[in-house]
Amino acid sequence: MKKNLLLGIFAVGLLYSCATNPLTGKKSLNFVSNSELFPSSFQQYGTFLKENKVVTGTADARRVETVGMRIKAAAEKYLTYLGQSQYLNDYRWEYKLIENKEVNAWCMPGGKIVVYSGILPITKDDAGLATVMGHEVSHALANHGAQRMSAAQLQQLGAVGVAVATGSQSAERQQMWQQYYGLGSQVGVMLPFSRSHESEADKIGLTLMAIAGYNPDDSVMFWQRMAAQSAGQAPPEFMSTHPSDATRIANLKALIPEAKALAAKVGVIYR
Repeated sequence: MKKNLLLGIFAVGLLYSCATNPLTGKKSLNFVSNSELFPSSFQQYGTFLKENKVVTGTADARRVETVGMRIKAAAEKYLTYLGQSQYLNDYRWEYKLIENKEVNAWCMPGGKIVVYSGILPITKDDAGLATVMGHEVSHALANHGAQRMSAAQLQQLGAVGVAVATGSQSAERQQMWQQYYGLGSQVGVMLPFSRSHESEADKIGLTLMAIAGYNPDDSVMFWQRMAAQSAGQAPPEFMSTHPSDATRIANLKALIPEAKALAAKVGVIYR
């Protein structure tokens, strides 16, 4: 399979499906509108809450709610500053703590947030939790979910293209080209695409936590604790959906001054 075919498929998709995101200022791959995505997201979130144990009435549950509300307010302030105050009109914010030992948190499109109890010993305090929630909310604000769905559709389209291009060859060779394409598109396109989203969410998240009144310097300490918790068990960066802890920490340190400067423009000053 020629490399040009793979690159061409993705180039065509990027050319005809790009929209500018106000938070990043970048054109992004997106085949799916919020009007299509949000109702499904809200339904899936409701189903998830029914099937899992939601923690209520505890100090931790109140902390998740309080930090979530501050991150929401920060997002509103930031988008107003950017002249995009209408951007969040269709968001339906909700913050829930789930009893689960997994070290995880996520935000579905439209502002539906879940924090697992297993991550709280690592967040430790409000600033650590704000680091996590700011990052997860940033995925939603940057429409990363829709972009990943769109990229997956392109990847599937590419597989069809490979099948058409190799249709006259033997079954064994067709299978070989599909395997080459699957590995190449995953390692060469999909995984870097995902890592770029993680880095983008880190950058936006820093700004949100700063505007919310949390010191972005504390984000580095949180990720250092995450690195210690993983104990070097993470896969190599090029095979991962996420940047390595070392890469992430270095990027955060470089981005903190910019986050503080943006927070200062909306009235939050760090000394």
